[in-house]
Amino acid sequence: MFGAPQPVTASSSPLVPLPRRPLAPAGASGQVRRWYENELGWPTVPGDPLRLVVGVRYDVLDVPAEAGHAALRHAAPGSPVALRGDRMLLWVAAGSAEELPGLLEWLEWGDLPLDFAPIGAGGLMEAPSPPGPHGERAVTSPPGPHGGRAVPSSCASHAAEPCGAGFPPAARGRFGSQGAAVWLRPPEPGCEVEASLPTLSAPGGAGDAPDLVRLVSAVATRCHRIRLRRAGAQPPAVRTQGR
Repeated sequence: MFGAPQPVTASSSPLVPLPRRPLAPAGASGQVRRWYENELGWPTVPGDPLRLVVGVRYDVLDVPAEAGHAALRHAAPGSPVALRGDRMLLWVAAGSAEELPGLLEWLEWGDLPLDFAPIGAGGLMEAPSPPGPHGERAVTSPPGPHGGRAVPSSCASHAAEPCGAGFPPAARGRFGSQGAAVWLRPPEPGCEVEASLPTLSAPGGAGDAPDLVRLVSAVATRCHRIRLRRAGAQPPAVRTQGR
């Protein structure tokens, strides 16, 4: 008389709740995820360790730490920078990883092997540890001029001296080349990160403009010097004479 009963779906009944994202886990890992997702608005993926989605709001250039330090003067004071082992992670504008090969070719570095590892659209990276209380980094700096003590992240505000200047590259045995990164210039919650990132569209005339061309040129130049220095440090080949 009334026909067959119809299946109940989410669209046909307001009593069925819509699917929703699971709550972040409790504890330290949940706090880290909330810091990135809620305070910074950076997309992440489920799982542990926490990984960031690259290529949406920013790209990342993975370069030797020595080369990264040499290029910090070409990044805006608020541009995020992290250190992982003897590598430095430089935050740049989204799309920069795709532009990098052409940019290196234009700068006449295209034929030389350079130690660049860009991370762009579709890429993931392990999230650096958020800064600790009172604006200090969660991990202390490696032994050096600062004596291994925690260095306040407020040094990111000093444009005259790039944050982390004078730090030696961290030893592989301590942090590990593939270990979690630590912030040298942490991002500021509530600030739009895109405004501080080096980009190809930045004006080239301003001294402290976030200019991707100047940044990449400085990194490439230092990478080439590192390569030449290492080549010169190699002992000469021992020539064996036949008997």
